[in-house]
Amino acid sequence: MYESGAFVADHVDPVTEAQVQPNGVDLTVEAVLEQREPGRIGTEGKTIGDRQPVEPDTGDGAETFSLSPGGYILQYAETIAIPEDHVGFLYPRSSLLRNSCMLNTAVWDAGYTGKGEGLLQVHHEVELERGARVAQLVLADAEHADTYGGSYQGERVE
Repeated sequence: MYESGAFVADHVDPVTEAQVQPNGVDLTVEAVLEQREPGRIGTEGKTIGDRQPVEPDTGDGAETFSLSPGGYILQYAETIAIPEDHVGFLYPRSSLLRNSCMLNTAVWDAGYTGKGEGLLQVHHEVELERGARVAQLVLADAEHADTYGGSYQGERVE
């Protein structure tokens, strides 16, 4: 069973009232990165290729990322704490889809805490403002034998 947006909001920080939806919580853009070097995923570990920040334009007072078609790493501004008896799923907001963009994400395991990221596929030029709501986190009840303890635990949490 999926939880209510109010329940999800208790596991997201910071969160505003505008981010809380009936069935989840909207996550916002903190940064956009471009991968510049190859990574490697092997049987004995992984290497993330070098990634460089996309610099936002600040001409109108807002920080806006102007993105050409391609793939980008989108980093979320909120810290997520997936409860031990749940699993998290992140879906793109329809505004991204309606602007020829897709957000790919992975399962967020029980016990994960951190500021996640996803793969933003841009199929037509688009502008994303820092702080814009781009994805919705939902939580579902889950049975499991263990909780997350991988290398991304606590990512980007100061």
